[in-house]
Amino acid sequence: MNYTRKFLWVFLAVLVAGSTAYAEEGRGEVSFNVGWIFSDGVTGDNFLAPNGNIYNRIDPKDSFAWGFTGEYYVTDNVEAGFRFNRQQSKLEIGGTTTTEIGDMKVDGYHGIFSYNFGDHDAPMRPFVYGGLGATHFGGVSFQKVNGTIGETSTLTKFSTTWGGGLKFHASEHLGFRAEVNWTPTHIKTDEEGWWCDPYWGCYVVGNPQYSNQFGFSGGLNLRF
Repeated sequence: MNYTRKFLWVFLAVLVAGSTAYAEEGRGEVSFNVGWIFSDGVTGDNFLAPNGNIYNRIDPKDSFAWGFTGEYYVTDNVEAGFRFNRQQSKLEIGGTTTTEIGDMKVDGYHGIFSYNFGDHDAPMRPFVYGGLGATHFGGVSFQKVNGTIGETSTLTKFSTTWGGGLKFHASEHLGFRAEVNWTPTHIKTDEEGWWCDPYWGCYVVGNPQYSNQFGFSGGLNLRF
């Protein structure tokens, strides 16, 4: 079972539980969003490719994204929930030139806590949230120099996610959600050198590298 299917089962369970609870107390919320994500990757050692170019970085390409969030009001202002986001990206390598390798999906799975400002029944509510989870970089199929087809390995790494925006509700159940989001994913740590202290001694220090996703999105916000 792939990561998307696993998440869909979890999300369905959360949605059913949240809908049942909301039927009793009116505290469930689900949003469906579309938007755009600006992405960056990481750098590495110079690599001389068979095409004569030197490459030293790898990046997901800026692209369209979609996602959904299911949350439950623990209090009138605080929500706990789960967020899924998929970036329909492409994998690029860069250096003396930029080369597009192939299509790549970047999926985010995060448990989140949100804080909503203002009254529970206000027509417009600013909100902020933060969460912990994982980012999954899908495999990429590509054509090798000899004409055969290869595929990169998938990669799943721990990540956090942070965001905020506005919720607009024209009615009790139907509204609109607009937000900005940042998801940094730790990919690797490069050794940078030695650091010495007269008390603690000497040890190797590293330079952590993150793949960052900066997103803007909007969509329906439903309360049940």
